[in-house]
Amino acid sequence: MLGTLVLIAGIIAIPYPGPGWAIVFVGLAILASEFAWAKKVLHFAKGKYDAWTDWLGRQNLVVKLLVLVVTGAVVLATLWLLNALWLVAGWVGLQEWTWLQSPILG
Repeated sequence: MLGTLVLIAGIIAIPYPGPGWAIVFVGLAILASEFAWAKKVLHFAKGKYDAWTDWLGRQNLVVKLLVLVVTGAVVLATLWLLNALWLVAGWVGLQEWTWLQSPILG
């Protein structure tokens, strides 16, 4: 159960700054101590992660910046949908910026 919870937390944290992938690998490692399938998934995921970082390292600055922009857009969209932007707008006196309100939780 703990491995599953850690894995889910890691998956949620992947697009955000911080150790998202490390949390995923820890969750898989916990599960791999009990399940053979988790060991296979852990090995596969580590390989794909290494391949991604190697590929990104070989790309030019434009591609790296594009990946950064897309990652930033995912973070901002998530914060908007979770109404975090509206909450911060209230703290700094920008309640008239109603476009910051989440269409889901607003």
